[in-house]
Amino acid sequence: MTPPLPPPPRRRSSLQQLLHGINVVRLVIINLVFFAFLAIVLILVVAVTAADEQGVQPDSVLVLKPQGQLVEQYSAAPLQRALSRLSGDTVNQVQLRDLVGAIDAAAKDARISRILLLPGDLGSGGFAALREVGAALDRFRAAGKPVIAWGVNLDQGQYYLAAHADRVLLDPQGGLMLTGLANYRLFYKDLFDKLGIDVHLFRVGEFKSAAEPYILDHASDEAKQADSYWMGGLWDGYLDEVAGLRKLDPAALRDDVDNLPQHIASTGGDLAKLALDQRLIDGTATRAELIAMLRGQGVPAGDKQQGFRQVDLARYVANLPSEGKLLAPGVTIVVAEGEIVGGKRAPGAIGGESTAALIRTAREDKRTKALVLRVNSPGGEVYAAEEIRREVAQTRAAGIPVVVSMGNVAASGGYWISMNANRILAEPNTITGSIGIFGMYYTVPDTLAKLGIRSDGVATGPMAGAFDITRPLDPKVGTVIQAIIDKGYRDFVGNVAKARGKSYEAIDAIAQGRVWTGRQALERGLVDRLGGLDDAVAEAATLAKLGADYPVRYEEAPLGGFERFLVNLNHSASTQLLQSWGVRLPSWFAQLPRLAPELELLRHARAGTPNIYADCLCSPR
Repeated sequence: MTPPLPPPPRRRSSLQQLLHGINVVRLVIINLVFFAFLAIVLILVVAVTAADEQGVQPDSVLVLKPQGQLVEQYSAAPLQRALSRLSGDTVNQVQLRDLVGAIDAAAKDARISRILLLPGDLGSGGFAALREVGAALDRFRAAGKPVIAWGVNLDQGQYYLAAHADRVLLDPQGGLMLTGLANYRLFYKDLFDKLGIDVHLFRVGEFKSAAEPYILDHASDEAKQADSYWMGGLWDGYLDEVAGLRKLDPAALRDDVDNLPQHIASTGGDLAKLALDQRLIDGTATRAELIAMLRGQGVPAGDKQQGFRQVDLARYVANLPSEGKLLAPGVTIVVAEGEIVGGKRAPGAIGGESTAALIRTAREDKRTKALVLRVNSPGGEVYAAEEIRREVAQTRAAGIPVVVSMGNVAASGGYWISMNANRILAEPNTITGSIGIFGMYYTVPDTLAKLGIRSDGVATGPMAGAFDITRPLDPKVGTVIQAIIDKGYRDFVGNVAKARGKSYEAIDAIAQGRVWTGRQALERGLVDRLGGLDDAVAEAATLAKLGADYPVRYEEAPLGGFERFLVNLNHSASTQLLQSWGVRLPSWFAQLPRLAPELELLRHARAGTPNIYADCLCSPR
């Protein structure tokens, strides 16, 4: 008898197949994440056990090769920075305090004979931070130690730093390009029109132009007039400083920059030769010639008798003695860097709640006898700025003097959080002012109409549903928003007038959203004196009567033990050892997209409510 055939296999339904596929993908992802995490842990363990930190040898050259932006505070987490170095990339950030601190320490360090400055990878940015680094280089030179700067192709920001060196060299195939300052922005009105997005702008201040890109297709005449004034002041200061460092006539230097097309013809297109002819550099040298020059000056050979004996910034910072826990009363620094937004933000950004909490924590710490607020911000949300300002005012009321140190930019909301300090210090090339306010409200009825969608219905009153973004802006809503903005501007100007001991009319005349350089702000009474972070710390110590010897510490969100380990790993020789073994992580571990500055306002914009800002998009490029 023929045995019965087995039943045919049941066919899985489409849903079962889909769920099975999802489960397979889930298991694959879990395994990949697990093994990736395991690999990272093994790498970190090897890093700890494989090598100890190597000490700095005598007659070493401190090689400074800052890569990316100079920042007051890292915005990248320790884990990201550690993984970035292991992947062979950089986070494109250098902490200003590390760079300045290393230079000052090296000036007193008998093991460091000189500094080799390689500024070619330094990102474009603010001149105030560069000025602080330049001042540190000047102190290093005053200690009797030389600074040599070398590069291939330098822009004007990189050269601004290089000009502080005793000797500036370029690769013979390289060049130097000084062009002046510009502030060109992207304008989105035509794009928004095509998308059907209506941006309604409400502002007070004739020169408050931060939100113009959303309602215009070009810069307004008022914006161009104001920008020309403060950028002209910055550029005049740049030419004067560089000319002074290089012993040149500022007028001749301006002519060299403005007439570059004519001058370059005289050297047949050779930028390095042109820079030498114009005395902007002291000579040309290849990398091999640079090394030979250092060796000829008595610098010992490096490992395996190659190159020269050196230590880089990360290694040198890691070898500096730890200050440990500072128990003595002194000056506390709180950093406020980045766009001001509501809520809590990570280090390297300003959150209304988180930055206010840092100031409050510093105030309640018995060690804090004076507070320095280091501000590097173009502003942002008004209420978030007000939260921080209130903490500054309460700190003063508690008998703790507050000094603001303005960095590259402390404008609009950046000035809002600064105004109640006992003293405000700015660099001559700080960008500040922009005392004004604006609000933006977005509606999208035309966007929906393009998709064939209409909004309709009923409401219980004329204002009910008025803030529905699917409907056109009711003029009555516009009246409400403008009244709110007008009141915000009166508050801003009135608070500044009270804090600065001036009349409302006097501040209103120099407000109107207008931007000033630090020097121009000093002339108008918006800051008390010119100076950097060290000057602000000394000022705070004087106000607190701390004497000549006092500790300085930073109040920051505390790091866990694992994060502290990663910070040390990021700076350690172990990471370099791992890289020499070929241990690298994929480059995409450390890559993050960067948004255009003009789009920053949209990142935290809330739908269905007016977004009120004290912001200034005023960084030259």
